[in-house]
Amino acid sequence: MRLLLQQRPDGPEAPRFVQLFLQPDLLGGYTLVRESGQIGGRSSVRREQFMDQASAQAALERVRDQQLKRGFQVMFTQGANAPQ
Repeated sequence: MRLLLQQRPDGPEAPRFVQLFLQPDLLGGYTLVRESGQIGGRSSVRREQFMDQASAQAALERVRDQQLKRGFQVMFTQGANAPQ
Protein backbone atom coordinates (compact mmCIF):
# COMPACT_ATOMS: atom_id res chain seq x y z
CA MET A 1 0.00 0.00 0.00
CA ARG A 2 1.22 3.49 -0.82
CA LEU A 3 -0.05 7.02 -0.11
CA LEU A 4 1.30 10.31 -1.40
CA LEU A 5 0.24 13.49 0.41
CA GLN A 6 1.15 17.02 -0.63
CA GLN A 7 0.63 20.55 0.68
CA ARG A 8 -0.74 23.28 -1.54
CA PRO A 9 2.03 25.50 -2.91
CA ASP A 10 2.35 28.78 -0.98
CA GLY A 11 4.41 31.45 -2.70
CA PRO A 12 7.65 30.73 -4.54
CA GLU A 13 8.66 27.68 -2.47
CA ALA A 14 8.07 24.17 -3.75
CA PRO A 15 5.30 22.29 -1.93
CA ARG A 16 6.12 19.73 0.76
CA PHE A 17 5.22 16.06 0.42
CA VAL A 18 4.85 12.97 2.59
CA GLN A 19 4.91 9.49 1.11
CA LEU A 20 3.80 6.55 3.25
CA PHE A 21 4.04 2.92 2.27
CA LEU A 22 3.95 -0.53 3.83
CA GLN A 23 6.43 -3.24 2.92
CA PRO A 24 6.27 -6.86 4.06
CA ASP A 25 9.56 -8.21 5.39
CA LEU A 26 11.03 -11.69 5.16
CA LEU A 27 10.03 -12.66 8.70
CA GLY A 28 6.30 -12.02 8.33
CA GLY A 29 6.30 -8.49 9.75
CA TYR A 30 5.75 -5.15 8.06
CA THR A 31 7.73 -1.95 7.71
CA LEU A 32 6.08 1.48 7.55
CA VAL A 33 8.29 3.75 5.45
CA ARG A 34 7.78 7.53 5.70
CA GLU A 35 9.52 9.81 3.22
CA SER A 36 9.03 13.55 3.59
CA GLY A 37 10.56 16.71 2.20
CA GLN A 38 10.19 19.40 -0.39
CA ILE A 39 9.41 18.48 -3.99
CA GLY A 40 12.62 18.78 -6.00
CA GLY A 41 14.71 19.09 -2.83
CA ARG A 42 16.07 16.97 -0.04
CA SER A 43 13.95 14.41 1.70
CA SER A 44 14.25 12.24 4.79
CA VAL A 45 13.23 8.62 5.24
CA ARG A 46 12.08 6.96 8.47
CA ARG A 47 11.24 3.29 8.97
CA GLU A 48 9.16 1.61 11.69
CA GLN A 49 8.89 -2.16 12.16
CA PHE A 50 5.63 -3.91 13.08
CA MET A 51 4.91 -7.53 13.90
CA ASP A 52 1.68 -7.76 11.89
CA GLN A 53 -0.17 -6.01 9.09
CA ALA A 54 -3.00 -4.75 11.29
CA SER A 55 -0.71 -2.72 13.57
CA ALA A 56 1.26 -1.42 10.57
CA GLN A 57 -2.00 -0.40 8.86
CA ALA A 58 -3.19 1.37 12.03
CA ALA A 59 0.12 3.28 12.25
CA LEU A 60 -0.12 4.31 8.58
CA GLU A 61 -3.65 5.60 9.10
CA ARG A 62 -2.60 7.48 12.26
CA VAL A 63 0.28 9.21 10.43
CA ARG A 64 -2.01 9.97 7.48
CA ASP A 65 -4.59 11.59 9.76
CA GLN A 66 -1.89 13.70 11.45
CA GLN A 67 -0.70 14.97 8.07
CA LEU A 68 -4.26 15.72 6.92
CA LYS A 69 -4.70 17.91 10.03
CA ARG A 70 -1.51 19.77 9.06
CA GLY A 71 -3.00 20.75 5.69
CA PHE A 72 -1.72 17.95 3.44
CA GLN A 73 -4.01 16.44 0.81
CA VAL A 74 -4.01 12.87 -0.51
CA MET A 75 -2.74 13.02 -4.09
CA PHE A 76 -2.25 9.33 -4.87
CA THR A 77 -3.32 6.01 -3.32
CA GLN A 78 -2.17 2.59 -4.47
CA GLY A 79 -2.97 -0.84 -3.07
CA ALA A 80 -5.76 -3.35 -2.87
CA ASN A 81 -6.87 -2.38 0.62
CA ALA A 82 -5.98 1.31 0.52
CA PRO A 83 -7.41 3.33 3.43
CA GLN A 84 -10.18 5.79 2.65
